[in-house]
Order: sequence, then C-alpha cells, then structure tokens
Amino acid sequence: MIAPTLRAIFAMLAGFPVMLALAIVAPGLWVISAGWIAALAGLMLTDLALAGRRKAMQISVNAPALLYTNAADPAEITVAVTSGPLPRRINALLEVNAFIQPPIPVILKGWAERQHTFTTLLEPVRRGNGRLERLWLNWTGPLGLIRLRRVEPLRIDIPVSPNTRWVKQEAVRLYTRDADFGIKMQIDRGDGTEFDALREFTSGMDRRAIDWKHSARHQQLLAKEFRTERNHNIVFAFDTGRLMCEPLGGVAKLDRAINAALLLAYVSLRSGDKTALFGFDARPNVTSNVLTGVGAFPHLQRLAARLDYSVEEANYTLALTALAAKLERRSLIILFTDFVDTISAELMLENVRRLSRRHLIVFACFEDEQLNQMIDAEPQTADDVSRAVIADGLLTDRELVMRRLEHMGVQVIETRPERFGADLVSRYLDIKRRELL
Repeated sequence: MIAPTLRAIFAMLAGFPVMLALAIVAPGLWVISAGWIAALAGLMLTDLALAGRRKAMQISVNAPALLYTNAADPAEITVAVTSGPLPRRINALLEVNAFIQPPIPVILKGWAERQHTFTTLLEPVRRGNGRLERLWLNWTGPLGLIRLRRVEPLRIDIPVSPNTRWVKQEAVRLYTRDADFGIKMQIDRGDGTEFDALREFTSGMDRRAIDWKHSARHQQLLAKEFRTERNHNIVFAFDTGRLMCEPLGGVAKLDRAINAALLLAYVSLRSGDKTALFGFDARPNVTSNVLTGVGAFPHLQRLAARLDYSVEEANYTLALTALAAKLERRSLIILFTDFVDTISAELMLENVRRLSRRHLIVFACFEDEQLNQMIDAEPQTADDVSRAVIADGLLTDRELVMRRLEHMGVQVIETRPERFGADLVSRYLDIKRRELL
C-alpha cells in the first residue's frame, strides 16, 4: 500500500489558506494555486521514486521448531533488498495468533550487504499450536512525503509445549538413581524372561537357572541365560476434559500431567520401549502411532502440544473402547484423569475393568490439596465445620474408588504435583523390574 504521510497532508493544508485568499482577492491568479498542488504532487512522485521498492524486498524467518510455556525463544527475521534504494528506517511488526504474546514493534536501521537481520522474542501465552501469521513493514521515502507498506504472509505453525528442557537431565538422574535396575540393564543377559542361550554353569550363577535335561544330556551343568524384553508399548492416555483443565497450584492439571508424561516418555524411549499418545474429552481428539527411539521425542512433544483444553466431560466409554480397538498387543496404559465422587467415577471404573483384562493400567492422578486443607484448617465458624465434613466425605469416596481400582489389578499413583513425575518414572521402572508386561 502507498499513502501520503502526515507531512504531505500538512504541507497541502498549509497552502490552503493562501490558495483561498488568491481565489477571493485575485481569481486570475488561480494558476499559482494549481502550481502549488502540482509541485507538491511532483515532490511526492519524486519521493516515491527514491523510496525502497516493496517488490525488491525478500523476507526469511528462522523460527524455533518448538516453543515452551513460561519461557521466551528468539526468532530471527531477515529483510533483504535485492535492488533499488535502501530505506533509511523500517518499522517492523510481527503478527502472531492468540497462543503467543504479541511481540513489540521493531525499528530497523542500517544495512549490511543490503540486508538487515533482527531478533524478536516469542513468549507463549498458553500451550497449543502457536502461529506466526504475517510480518508488517512500513517505511517512508527520503523526503518523508510517501509511506509504503508491505504485509508478508508467513503462516508458520509452532507447537507450544510444556517447558520440558529439564526432562533429559531429570530423566537421566531418575534413570540412574535406581541401582538394581541399572545393573540389570548393564548385564542384560541373565536378568529377563526371554530365553537367549545355554552356557556352562559357574560359581555365583543362580542355581534356579540350571537346565537339568540338557545338563544330563551333555554330562555337565548347563544354565539358561535370559535377556531383558524390550519394545513394550507404553500408551499415555490423557483426559483433556473439564476436570483436568482446572488449575492446580496455578498450572492446569493437564499441563502437569503432560510434563510428567514427557519425562517418562524420554525414559521409556531411552530404554528401548515404544510410546504412543492418546487424548480424549467427549470424543478422542489426538491419536498417534507407536513411536520408537529417542529421536522420536520431539515429535511426541509436538503431539502433546495439540492436547487442547476442553470444557466437556470425559466420555470414558467411547474413548477407552476406541483405544482398546487400536492396540494390537498387550501394553502399559497410563491413564491421566480425575474424578469428583463415586458416581462420576462409575463409568470410568467399568471401562477400566474391561481394558485391564488385556492390558496393564496405571491410573495417575493428583492429590486434592484443597480438600486436605479444608479438613486440616482450624474451624472458626459453622461453615468451616460443614466444609470440613463435606471434604472428608469426598476424600472417603475418592479412597473407595482407588481401592476398587487396585482390586481390579490397576496400578494407582496419587501424589503431589512436585513428586508426580518422579513417582511415575519409579513406578515404570518397578513394573519393568517385576516383568509385569
């Protein structure tokens, strides 16, 4: 777009009283008025000719592949002028969608080899799919009479994931903290359930591993060697409904669950297992294929960023039935969800029971700190007593649901948010050690 600047408009308005006076006093001198307009128009055309050309500009964007909540990452934008005059000053503004904080405008001055590179910080507002919509550029000619504008569509999608930069360090720390499991992974042979080979029995080996039939046949003691089974399927099932979107310590329960799941995902991928992600509210909304190897972790992060907040109730029947139909082999399913009372949990219990007949289920939820605070608070009024009694009843119902899950053979994790990730990894390592899969 090309438009006159305020300077050009004020220059035209400044000559208006003179032209009006000439029209009244000496109408024959109207040519002077026409000359003033023509001179100003000529200056504007000259300014346009000396200004930088819009079509000569090339824009390139080097944006991060992934953004993290509660963090800011830089994006580099390069404006290059291939031909023609160079603008002295360009006002640049990056337009983003609602998932990213709008960046501040930038003023570009100076050119190096006919290009200028500037950095703008991208700070996510919430988890989801961020997007760089377009870049707005405007500049004036050297005379300041003409303003030119260029709008460059970008359409760059950047998933916004929970801040998991600490995941690798935390995963390695938790992974190596368990000495027994570490030894098992290092030895590999002799500590599993899958038969690998026969070898001569030596002092220090487990006598229960002796194969008496083959020992009699070869007339020497032979022992079986086993290897640890790998390639187990680990499925992270997220309830993205209303209850999981409630804040817990200022952060949504869903975001805390995703953070812990990504921590465990890194550990399981590093252990040689396979991972998949499944999200649902009133219906399944995010479904992934099985991912293998540590190199698949960034893709898993992008999938987790697609788990959007919802105000709908979770439909366990539809979701868990769809999940069961998708799984072709026995898997470890980690269900991140929440409930209020036994009535709301009844459908969940029935569907979890059917799913647990073939798969190993880990039910992961957070402790209700608010209910505990109501019970522990010193009562000052009758309302405080009523709240404490109701909270105690809700916690009793919650405990009843947990016990019913355990009776079904479901592994239950209910812990505080700061320990959620560590407890989840510890339970996974315990399941691997006990060969429950």
